[in-house]
Amino acid sequence: MLRDFDILELQADELCTFIGNKNKTLWLFATIEVCSRLWAGSVLGRRSDRNARAVFNDVILRGRVVGFPLIATDGFEYYLGAVVSLLGSACVYGQVLKTRRNNRVIRVERRVKIGTASRLKAALQESEDSETLNTSFVERLNLTIRQGSAYLRRRSPCHARGAEQLHGHVELLRCYYNFIRPHRALKFGRETRTPAMQAGLVSAPMNWSDIFTALAPLNVFLVAVVRIPVAAQLTATSAAALPTFWWPHELRSAA
Repeated sequence: MLRDFDILELQADELCTFIGNKNKTLWLFATIEVCSRLWAGSVLGRRSDRNARAVFNDVILRGRVVGFPLIATDGFEYYLGAVVSLLGSACVYGQVLKTRRNNRVIRVERRVKIGTASRLKAALQESEDSETLNTSFVERLNLTIRQGSAYLRRRSPCHARGAEQLHGHVELLRCYYNFIRPHRALKFGRETRTPAMQAGLVSAPMNWSDIFTALAPLNVFLVAVVRIPVAAQLTATSAAALPTFWWPHELRSAA
């Protein structure tokens, strides 16, 4: 159901986890559409160029690019190539680089990689949420993901045993975040919307029964047993060498 939503402002980031033991590291790439707070895309795998491209490609194929969207990420080297290959110059893309010391941010550097300073200023003026180039919304999404999943918490006795199990767990959490859980930042009067409602995908919050009874492709397989006559004539010697098979009703008759 994540189809045909507007892409106005995207932020992407990745968080680290492991499966089995700490030697098997995995990264969860996540993107958020800032205007609707929609958790638009996620990819689980290595921290590589392929997965950086995959997470942006999934979002762009599902949504509708409106105007020149504003895109912000951290300084991961492969994000630039992913954005260039998919959108080219039809966006404003910048990176936010944070320098930390003793687990505290001491300096923030912002770099515009695609677009001009004037186009960035215009994009920020049109944005309803961002006054400066930032990744705060996707970082807050990362915190929500870690709080919502015992597998992804930093210090937890729980961890996934396999990548497939973790992937299913993350997608279930993403479904809950987008369609079921009202978002406090999307409160309008007495109504608190879900990200899917704000994106125009649904008109009301869904529940788990709606999720698990949603229409899905049904594959039906028909198996037919056909006896095909053999045209070749077998000699007595070759026929005697063949094994003998009995149908179940013939076995019952012989008994």
